[in-house]
Amino acid sequence: MTTNDTFQVWLKSPVPESAGGHFQTITAQLKSASIECRHSLKPEGANPVLLLFDDQTTEEQEQECLREILDPERRVIAVYTGEKKLPFYRVWRLLGMGVDDFFDIRGKVRVADLVQTRLHRWSVVDRIVDSDRVRKTLIGSCPIWRKTLRQVVEMACFSSAPLLILGESGTGKELVAKLVHDLDRRQDKQNMVLLDCTTIVPELSGSEFFGHEKGAFTNAVANRDGSFALADRGTLFLDEIGELPMRLQAELLRVSQDGLYKRVGSNIWKKTQFRLVCATNRNLLQEVDKGNFRQDLYYRLSTCVIQLPALRDRRLDIPELAEHFLAQALQTDTPPPFDPLMLNFLMSHPYPGNVRQLRQLITRIAYRHTGDGPVTIGDIPEADRESLSFAPHGWQENGFKDAIRQAIADGVGLKDIKRIAADVAMDIAIEDAAGNLQEAARRLDVTDRLVQGYLAEKKTV
Repeated sequence: MTTNDTFQVWLKSPVPESAGGHFQTITAQLKSASIECRHSLKPEGANPVLLLFDDQTTEEQEQECLREILDPERRVIAVYTGEKKLPFYRVWRLLGMGVDDFFDIRGKVRVADLVQTRLHRWSVVDRIVDSDRVRKTLIGSCPIWRKTLRQVVEMACFSSAPLLILGESGTGKELVAKLVHDLDRRQDKQNMVLLDCTTIVPELSGSEFFGHEKGAFTNAVANRDGSFALADRGTLFLDEIGELPMRLQAELLRVSQDGLYKRVGSNIWKKTQFRLVCATNRNLLQEVDKGNFRQDLYYRLSTCVIQLPALRDRRLDIPELAEHFLAQALQTDTPPPFDPLMLNFLMSHPYPGNVRQLRQLITRIAYRHTGDGPVTIGDIPEADRESLSFAPHGWQENGFKDAIRQAIADGVGLKDIKRIAADVAMDIAIEDAAGNLQEAARRLDVTDRLVQGYLAEKKTV
């Protein structure tokens, strides 16, 4: 592979004194591949890290080093330089801790070639993730969402296999399906066809998928193409695939594998070739166990799987999403800001309906807002105020007492309970303030210096 990209990586080892020779060898290899190496006890920025370790490195040293370098925006490649075979459980644990890849170079593998291919792929994916066609379609930039977007882009651009999109209602499954089709690199790509499996009428289900010939049944007054024909050389998106009747599941499996079908009322086989994308808010494996979903179809659909996070797991994106929806509702590129009280309300609001519910809430708020000033708490509609209750000490009843009771039962002392509670409060405030330490300090009613000191101490632990 050839590339004109120039990359930078950090080299890091849990035991630098034992990795000196490997540092020099790998640095020379990477330099010949136009990859600049940097050495630091504490890597900075988002450049990837090559973590070098050997059979003398203890598991505790690995974990301590990883805690220092792991960052949501930084990728890590573990490079094993030891002579003995590394137990598989240690490799698997590294991946579980957040390592992106693992190279065993005992066989004198040229590590620069492996690193270069990974860096090139990641660079291409990140450029697409940061492009307007993605950022303006799937709004958000928190770490868990960016990780999801990278998976979407990689599956869309570098695979044509069936894709299964999982997620709760309102998480954006249809938007992801449309983006996958948009990013699809097929030269002769045709349209995307959407079929909601909850709307399929059993009596007409065959016609929906296969089409029909004129006169095939009552009211079949003309030939009609079904979804299989309409999606030829394009994408067939089946929403709520978990609702598909068992009979149609068998037929879908056969067509997705063989690419052949017959219209209802016809004996002529027709060919079709499409990318199959399905979405559901159900747990299909549980449906398989219950006998409601075919196991063979499940494994066919789940060649590639994307799990979309619920909005409660990406609360950092709420301000950005709210601003986007407000701009749409007011039909302007410069929507008014949300004042701090309104932002607190939006951040603490429960969203069982996820992003769809947030959008509807912002739309109702937009209709009440007037003037050029900020959106205030008074713009919240009466119905939304009545549906929520913010008691002065309600948070103490929301699982807080149970957590303290469990801590006491486990033998945790009052001093440690206070420290842990304070640490959790710090982490939540910093997260909800999107890393803005001044805003986090304001929310906690403490000094900026205290928050900065907490972060500095946390990094040294």
